[in-house]
Amino acid sequence: MYKEQIDAYMDGQKERMIEDLKTLIRIDSQRTEAKPGMPYGEGAAAVLKAGLELMEKAGLQTKNYENYVITGDLYPEKEKQLDILAHLDVVPVSEDWTVTAPFEPKVTDGRIYGRGSADDKGPAIAALYAMKAVKELGIPLARGARLILGSDEECGSSDLRYYYSKETEAPMSFTPDADFPLIHLEKGSLNKTFEASFPACEALPRILSVDGGQKVNVVPGKAKAVVEGVLEDLLAAAAKETEESLHVQIQWTEMGNKTEIEVKGASAHASTPQQGINAVTALLVLLQKLPFAPCEGVEKLNQMLELFPHGETDGASLGVKMEDDISGALTMNLGVFHFDETHLTGTFDSRIPVCGSDETMTKVVEKSLEEKGFSVEKGTMNPPHYVDPQSDLVRTLLGCFETYTGIKGEPLAIGGGTYVHHLKNGVAFGCAMPGVDNAMHGDNEFMELETLFMSAKIFANAIVKLCGIEQETSDRK
Repeated sequence: MYKEQIDAYMDGQKERMIEDLKTLIRIDSQRTEAKPGMPYGEGAAAVLKAGLELMEKAGLQTKNYENYVITGDLYPEKEKQLDILAHLDVVPVSEDWTVTAPFEPKVTDGRIYGRGSADDKGPAIAALYAMKAVKELGIPLARGARLILGSDEECGSSDLRYYYSKETEAPMSFTPDADFPLIHLEKGSLNKTFEASFPACEALPRILSVDGGQKVNVVPGKAKAVVEGVLEDLLAAAAKETEESLHVQIQWTEMGNKTEIEVKGASAHASTPQQGINAVTALLVLLQKLPFAPCEGVEKLNQMLELFPHGETDGASLGVKMEDDISGALTMNLGVFHFDETHLTGTFDSRIPVCGSDETMTKVVEKSLEEKGFSVEKGTMNPPHYVDPQSDLVRTLLGCFETYTGIKGEPLAIGGGTYVHHLKNGVAFGCAMPGVDNAMHGDNEFMELETLFMSAKIFANAIVKLCGIEQETSDRK
């Protein structure tokens, strides 16, 4: 019921959808320093303002929750049945984009390029137009729906914690912040910071600093070090060997007796670290090849590399390698790292299968790091999230997907945590099609336009099916 009307409506909205998505992409909404009334900085506040204006134009009843999240309600006078959650913040960008600049959206070859096009501004627009279609077509829902757009998903989802401290979750929820067909199981996670202090080393050659990574949930694609007293011919030989064996790019700049070294690997999402090349650990491998004067700081770097070997993504060296049939294998990523003359600090991201626990994961990691002389941030793991694949929510959403794609929809398990991880009855639903790598978190991120348009249709039909049709009106049709 209403599918034909929804499809015809969406087909007439394609250009508007593209233009609205461009509006959001143009805003650099990376999290920055908080300011009064802007908990995540100016860019995040600006993109929420733009999103609120789009919601208002769509005829939704809107509310701004102190620049943490914004909401738009469809049939707000009725009991709420469904929450749709998307986010407008984005991960950092590099200077290596080639199709267009990250915040200059470009449409070409059936795709729209720009940071956030796939994660998660494009899906947010698809969800907004789904709400707009139901509203403007006057489809008489029995219960209401709410679109929630946040601004801190990439840095821990504190925006949702704030929102749900004030509001209750709907009986059903989904987030278009992953892949089709549907994700009903998300691994647990453990992100911790470890550190060590040591006396400064004056003997040459020596390492003055090492830095890499900005976000713990991203494989660091670049890392830098400053060294002193290293002969260039030794560095050149070590760099060549490292480039060939680890498939990274290395360059350096002489600054008197000091040298700045930069290693370029490949970024990837921390839930799939095997798809990236960690520039931090590659840089540490390079530094091991150079004849630095013995000192405690160098020893600590070597000990850390023993626990986080380059190319190892399963946590084996930390003693936590594990796997189960439901959710797959554990993954481990050293995401942020800093070293100076007297201090070292690192933060790792791990995704834990259902078989993991604080006993087999948290305590083991802490013990492994402490035995090497590192102090470790305390805290328990974030448990896995699971929704019954036979639930009404899962079966209805998969049915909508199958209707539009002709592909049999099977629920998936993933390593990444989505916006619904802590909701009782929430799943991830869209917007990337199976087999499509849209460079999420990487350079030249894009959204396929046909996927964008189809997703809006799927979401609109899902809203109708999940919220139901008002019985009295339905009987008169």
